[in-house]
Amino acid sequence: MTQRIFDTATRTLRDFEPVRDGHVSMYVCGATPQSSPHIGHLRSGVAFDIVRRWFLANGQDVAFVRNVTDIDDKILTKAADNGRPWWEWVSTYEREFTRAYNTLGVLPPSVEPRATGFVTQMVDYMRRLMDNGFAYAADGSVYFDVAAWVAADGSDYGSLSGNRVEEMEQGETDTRGKRGAHDFALWKAAKPGEPSWPTPWGDGRPGWHLECSAMSTWYLGETFDIHGGGLDLQFPHHENEQAQSHAAGDGFARYWMHNHWVTMAGEKMSKSLGNVLSIDNMLEDVRPVELRYYLGSAHYRSVLEYSPAALQEAAVAYRRIEDLISRTSSTGPVELGQWTPAFEAAMNEDFGVPKALAEIHNTVRAANKALADGDAAQARELAGSVRAMTAVLGVDPVEWASRGGVGGDGSASSDSAGAQEALDVLVRAELERRAQARAEKDWATADEVRDRLAAAGIEVTDTPDGATWSLKEQEENPNG
Repeated sequence: MTQRIFDTATRTLRDFEPVRDGHVSMYVCGATPQSSPHIGHLRSGVAFDIVRRWFLANGQDVAFVRNVTDIDDKILTKAADNGRPWWEWVSTYEREFTRAYNTLGVLPPSVEPRATGFVTQMVDYMRRLMDNGFAYAADGSVYFDVAAWVAADGSDYGSLSGNRVEEMEQGETDTRGKRGAHDFALWKAAKPGEPSWPTPWGDGRPGWHLECSAMSTWYLGETFDIHGGGLDLQFPHHENEQAQSHAAGDGFARYWMHNHWVTMAGEKMSKSLGNVLSIDNMLEDVRPVELRYYLGSAHYRSVLEYSPAALQEAAVAYRRIEDLISRTSSTGPVELGQWTPAFEAAMNEDFGVPKALAEIHNTVRAANKALADGDAAQARELAGSVRAMTAVLGVDPVEWASRGGVGGDGSASSDSAGAQEALDVLVRAELERRAQARAEKDWATADEVRDRLAAAGIEVTDTPDGATWSLKEQEENPNG
């Protein structure tokens, strides 16, 4: 079945044809680590992790590049306001982003380049643009000449974002030496107290857009398959990336993918709006796998409207999947099976996660029915399919249970959520064994299970819907 992708540049669903058979090259704009990450940042990480996992599951070799913008006006301003070196400030928050990615099970990129490590490549790019007549130096800065590029290829600039040139505003405050208001900085002249690097046109630091063209083509070649990022990057960042890359003579990205925002009360989640929800705060209410399930549950091109109720609904939905795997694991491990044709069709149609999740839950219901009918073999086979499908989405309960309380970077997950998850899987398996024993009137075995759980500090409560469990509260020591 053919993979189709909605290409932002053409606004159409296109059959995916990689530059090289069996190999997918992807560049995704990563963090500008000026402060702690929130769930709006992590939605992009999860969305493109699912894209990558689907290619990998289909036997593709994937080169996945995710950059770090480690020099930026806001980074410099915040570091200065807090009396810290800029390099220490950015490194501190870069580690927080890495921890957040790992906590949510986002696979590490093939490589994670930093802008400040690619000055040599940027100088080469600027030379090429100058030689082609599309860039100029002024007062130590270097600018892309939009008017010259539009005159050479009037259909190109604005094609990605759908904006008209006369309506575009670059949002740059330093306009020294610009020939035209629409021109954008490839290189910013040095300012007193700011870090700088030498170039033939003067000391300075990278412009925001140039870094991504230099890094993506260095690793993936002058033409690569997919460029991804958040919808807010479509203009000016991605529009300018494409313009400067094409003007330099590179084919650049063949497909553009943009994930939509996480919103609260209809507004894009951002620090400036004061409606930020940090990852650690979110993990006080749900486990990492449940937060990942929630962030990946909407189609990547759709708005994800945050509310505490929606988050809890996602957590409950995930626990239904988890419960099935636990119940079918009571007599032995459930092995990875094969996804269903409906799941494959959903994922091949622009990574349609909502339809894919619907198929997962259909399969969970079918497996539960098989269990109720006493068909353990059929239930196990269906559970194996559930595992295969959830693995593609990065939420396989067995894989998450195996992580324990340790994240992918070797650090402890928030509130030992991973350990809690692993414990839940084990306890549910014991409760299923106890329920089976009670159904067979094997009271000795049922009591044995309950006593063993009680000795481990786990309290079992029987309800009309089945047994539930909780950790017993520790008694206070009267002697302090």
